[in-house]
Amino acid sequence: MHDESPLNVVFCWHMHQPEYRNHLSGEYQLPWTYLHAIKDYVDMVAHLENHPSARVVVNFAPILLNQIDDYAQQVQSYLKKGSALRDPLLAALDAAVLPRHSEQRQELISACLRINEQRFIHRFPPYQRLANLARLVQKKENSTAYLSDHYLADLLVWYHLAWLGETVRRKDKRVQKLIEKGTGYTLSERHQLMQIIGELLSGVLNRYKVLAQRGQIELSISPQAHPIVPLLLNFDSAREAMPEVKLPILKAYPDGEARASWHIEEGIKTFEHHFGFKPKGCWPSEGGTSQESLQLYADAGIKWLASGETVLSNSLQQAHWPRDEQHKNWLHQGYQDDASGTQLFFRDDGLSDLIGFHYANWHTEDAVGDLINHLEVIRHACAQQPGNVVSIIMDGENAWEHFPENGFHFLDQLYAALENHPTLNLTTFADLSQQPHSSAPPLMAGSWVYGTFSTWIGDKDKNRGWDMLCDAKRIYDATVAEKTFTNEQLQALQHQLATCESSDWFWWFGDYNPEAAVSSFEQLFRQHLSNLYLLLGVNAPDYLTQRFAHGSGDPSLGGVMRPGQ
Repeated sequence: MHDESPLNVVFCWHMHQPEYRNHLSGEYQLPWTYLHAIKDYVDMVAHLENHPSARVVVNFAPILLNQIDDYAQQVQSYLKKGSALRDPLLAALDAAVLPRHSEQRQELISACLRINEQRFIHRFPPYQRLANLARLVQKKENSTAYLSDHYLADLLVWYHLAWLGETVRRKDKRVQKLIEKGTGYTLSERHQLMQIIGELLSGVLNRYKVLAQRGQIELSISPQAHPIVPLLLNFDSAREAMPEVKLPILKAYPDGEARASWHIEEGIKTFEHHFGFKPKGCWPSEGGTSQESLQLYADAGIKWLASGETVLSNSLQQAHWPRDEQHKNWLHQGYQDDASGTQLFFRDDGLSDLIGFHYANWHTEDAVGDLINHLEVIRHACAQQPGNVVSIIMDGENAWEHFPENGFHFLDQLYAALENHPTLNLTTFADLSQQPHSSAPPLMAGSWVYGTFSTWIGDKDKNRGWDMLCDAKRIYDATVAEKTFTNEQLQALQHQLATCESSDWFWWFGDYNPEAAVSSFEQLFRQHLSNLYLLLGVNAPDYLTQRFAHGSGDPSLGGVMRPGQ
């Protein structure tokens, strides 16, 4: 007779984009925040609305919440008052006069091709014809001037239509009409598309809040600007999993503990501002944890944290945890850090990476069936062990463009299969954190990527980035101590510094990443550091004018996601 005790399953979707704004000008350097908002954040909440018994955790980086809100406000201000839009790509969609200069037109055309070609450009024949013509023209120098404004207008419309959520395309009659027209879009129709985008941006966060208020989803956070907290506390933490790693020049990030605490506490304030309540849990930036960091979160009122499978594996090995029959299901249970009282959960890399890297090319029924089969096998293996949970934790935005129709069929069928499953219980970390769990071993510092910090430190370009950030932080500390700044100026300085401390810049530094991405993020990092010096009233060092990181790699899925192992 099979044991029918249910297995707890938690899906934690992490939503995160770095700060693309130039804080001094307010202009966005890259459009990914608003594009992911109108496609992925909208789709992900719509699927949950369509499956009211499906329960999940949705984790937002606070810096992303602020950007979504900023986009919503600026689009509404543009539509109601004619205020200027501070994103050049979004502004071009509704511009009566499009750029004439060949270089500007080339830049606009290139921007409108930055999307998954197989899943989005090939899907819409009018878009594919526009893209084919663009590539022909791009091969010949200064030939973009021969493309008409009508061509540019159509390309802009199709790019934004392709970036709309699949749930929007299926429900909004205005969108369907624009798609059916296919070509020859008028300024009035472009304005209508801008209105649709404005509606989506203005409503998306409240839709998550409504689901949280009715208990269907748990909303959680990451630290404010998404820094790697253990590295702010101690560069040497990287040696715990990588004993031979080469580290930056300074032994430690200046006053790192205060900065780490600021990111955690500010993140909670930002979350409370947008959702009206305090979060109970946190996915630390990149699942980056260390024993040293746990008390900081507990002091801020955070009840649970989650991290990567290999962090747990390394920690158990370090503690000489017995791998006997009693402990064979070490991954699929919750833990408690006895010192801080924090509940700890760990990502199942195999199942999370199946969704992120494999199921996109499977038939939907096969993919969903395979995942449920894996969960049932785990359920049987864990039947005699209390406090069981499978934690599927992954990027909530980048995977879906590799699926047909933005993952519509996969997510729809996944939730349908699981929301009322007799032996698989969709739940949240907050609910599980109220149950007793096994005592955790002392945590070996690491992240969800390989259980190390190799993605953010150790490479010569990554270390150079840290050296530049440490230089800026020392100047910051000295200048703030010497000069008198208003509260408003100090707040601006804090947030500018926080932006420079984000993990994202270091993610992209390194030869193994693609050239275009490395170039974009390296340039952004130097711009943010330069702005920090400007706000301090100090001359920026000359090295900020020079590119220091290059990429030549071709990683899977363009490098925006990585497997856990």
